[in-house]
Amino acid sequence: MNHTPSAAAPERSTPGAASVPPPPKFSRKSAMAVLVCWLLVVFDGYDLIVYGTVQSALISETDWGLTKATAGTVGSMAFAGMMIGAVFAGRMADTWGRRRTILGCSVLFSVFTILCAFAPNAYVFGALRLLAGIGLGGLVPSANALVAELVPAKWRSTIATLMMSGVPIGGSLAALVGIPLIPAFGWPVMFLVAVLALAVVIPLGLRYLPETLPPAAGTRTGPTAPESGRAGFGSLLRAPYLGVSVLYAVATLVTLFAWYGLGTWLPNLMQLAGYNLGSALTFALALNLGAVVGSVATAWAGTRFGPVPTAVAAATVAALALLVLVTGPPVTVVYLMLVLAGVGTHGTQCLVIAAVASHYPAHLRGTALGWALGVGRIGAVAAPQAGGLLLAAGLGVNSNFLAFAGAAAAAALLLLAVGAKTIRITSTPVGVNND
Repeated sequence: MNHTPSAAAPERSTPGAASVPPPPKFSRKSAMAVLVCWLLVVFDGYDLIVYGTVQSALISETDWGLTKATAGTVGSMAFAGMMIGAVFAGRMADTWGRRRTILGCSVLFSVFTILCAFAPNAYVFGALRLLAGIGLGGLVPSANALVAELVPAKWRSTIATLMMSGVPIGGSLAALVGIPLIPAFGWPVMFLVAVLALAVVIPLGLRYLPETLPPAAGTRTGPTAPESGRAGFGSLLRAPYLGVSVLYAVATLVTLFAWYGLGTWLPNLMQLAGYNLGSALTFALALNLGAVVGSVATAWAGTRFGPVPTAVAAATVAALALLVLVTGPPVTVVYLMLVLAGVGTHGTQCLVIAAVASHYPAHLRGTALGWALGVGRIGAVAAPQAGGLLLAAGLGVNSNFLAFAGAAAAAALLLLAVGAKTIRITSTPVGVNND
């Protein structure tokens, strides 16, 4: 078996890509920049999952009149903002520069997350979550694009996957913090944690984040193919990228449907299944710890076997684990299946990001990540609403697990198609279009 990481091959096969200088040597300063990006992704993950930890309190302890269905709609607001942020911030990172985009998105999500603690009603809370979501959605593609510029190509897939471990680590922190703080201080305190990002991590970003792509670089063109060398969504949606770009986007959509559906509804689902709040949050912790393990395991496996084949296996594991939950297994098995579901769902998404970061040339990388994550956020928007509507319709807890299992299975099938199409592209002589 060829053990060469998949990061290099697709870039060599990309016709018409602009000439981009190799990344600088991975220095201590570059390592600090990667660390800062990872810390920001941790806060991104915390802010995403925190709504799931306070959802029951918002329904039962406020006078906002929330029901399961309307709570799902409020939960979707952050993901709707993420869809906007992911699409436009990826493009901005390729044209205005990675550093400014990352810092701007970080300030945006931190400020509006803090303001959520003071929301007087569900409408203001939802609007603040929407605005915070724009920053949350813009951070991940921008940070991954920056990190891809800083690390050697052979480590690009591994580092991209490990970067995304910050999301479940942040989610795990939300569950851990929520267990003692929510009963003692109420739900608003969970949103005040974002003060740490403003006070600590963003100043570190101002010091250590470099600007790897000059503003003019996004519009430079290659000497032999001026149109295909231009950064922008139009370049993604024509040969040779069209088919793979669509498959990556839809695979991201169903994967995020499963991951964020679980992240939003799991504590509430487990309470409906008869567990108290503390136990329900430990189930959420198991899911997020599984996602952390999945980030590390899939980073190794993605480098060893390639990100796309590993993503197919991870999505299959998630689908099977969620199906086991439907059978009502003993509590020990429930914990194990949730760990595997975390490994599979989040691991799949990490690997998709790694594959996208490796497949496209540097001048399109941020745009491609923004496209995949932006379209994928449709799944993140739909999942909280779907979960609430299934419960409101009286279909029970298992209907949610079945829906999320189906989404994971669909991701496996779509990524099989990505693998097949990538093989066809790399085996086609340069200059022959496959789309």
